[in-house]
Amino acid sequence: MARLRDKYKKDIAPALAKEFEIKNPMAIPKIEKIVVNMGLGEASANAKILDVATEELKLVTGQKPVITKAKKSIAAFKLRQGMAIGTMVTLRGERMYEFLDRLISVALPRVRDFRGISGKAFDGRGNYTLGIREQLIFPEIDFNKVDKTRGMNISIVTTAKNDDQARSLLKAMGMPFRA
Repeated sequence: MARLRDKYKKDIAPALAKEFEIKNPMAIPKIEKIVVNMGLGEASANAKILDVATEELKLVTGQKPVITKAKKSIAAFKLRQGMAIGTMVTLRGERMYEFLDRLISVALPRVRDFRGISGKAFDGRGNYTLGIREQLIFPEIDFNKVDKTRGMNISIVTTAKNDDQARSLLKAMGMPFRA
């Protein structure tokens, strides 16, 4: 079982229930899924970029990504409907906790000039989205094989009713928010 999942069940869930006075154990906030998305606008010109980005995302998450396609055509961006423009992974269960643990304890501290992540990126419904500028912060990616640095978005979807509950949940899990 994942280290973070054990910590959640033993320490975090009872603390959240006490803090927010939740009597029903099913109403205690928990992480539902994590979606990792890598948008590749330049993939419309060069299809090889998509293969490289898919492989990198597979290394980082431990799961095969899905290639996302354009929903509609946009002439200004030379984009046609159905063209491959990105790649994404939805993590649940054991892989989700393992990824979050690696993100918090290994990857985020490797960000240059890291002082914590913003506490303002909540959407009002208890979900948090984090933007990463380069994939090199993950130790799974070999620096010598990278042709270009690419960013990614990581969305953490929780069952929290509001942002305060979600912030408490993520802070208890070890998310390094700025003071």
